[in-house]
Amino acid sequence: MKKIELEIIALSHSISQTNSYAVVLGEVNGLRRLPIVIGGFEAQAIAVALERMKPTRPLTHDLMKNFMLAFNIDLHEVIISDLQEGIFYSKLLCSTEVDTVEIDSRTSDALAMAVRFGCPIFIYENIFEVASSDNPEIQKVAAKQDTSAAYAGSDKNKDLKKLTLEELHELLNEVLEQEDYIRAISIRDEINTRK
Repeated sequence: MKKIELEIIALSHSISQTNSYAVVLGEVNGLRRLPIVIGGFEAQAIAVALERMKPTRPLTHDLMKNFMLAFNIDLHEVIISDLQEGIFYSKLLCSTEVDTVEIDSRTSDALAMAVRFGCPIFIYENIFEVASSDNPEIQKVAAKQDTSAAYAGSDKNKDLKKLTLEELHELLNEVLEQEDYIRAISIRDEINTRK
């Protein structure tokens, strides 16, 4: 089966499901996009790795990476291998010096691991075609020209513009203590635009 390489191009609030996020995958050297709805914790895990944030304690995916590295297990690639009833299934292609194995994974966890290991993400062509034609979010995401607010995607960002720089720094410290890394990215971006 032909594999298509994907990259994470955006992370935003889900258009179709409240209290969820969508990670938007884009075809490397192509125009097709594929949003996948994920939970808030998984979105945070991906955002933390994408932004190279350093939590005070290791998150679950950081622990998993540390565990794998301690036992000389390398993650070579993530493959989105199936789509059943709107749910994506993925595999981690891992190896040691003596063996290579595919490990079943939730797609959100696989993406969080791929970002940490810097490994490629693939999807089979037939799944990509079906997913992009059946996905109700694809039209709305494709219509969105601007992904500059990709990590934020909420009305809360409008409120950030009303705060002073000092208030933004205080709020940033608060959300970091609460480990709300997605919100922290929005606040940090607002602080950076004022510098």
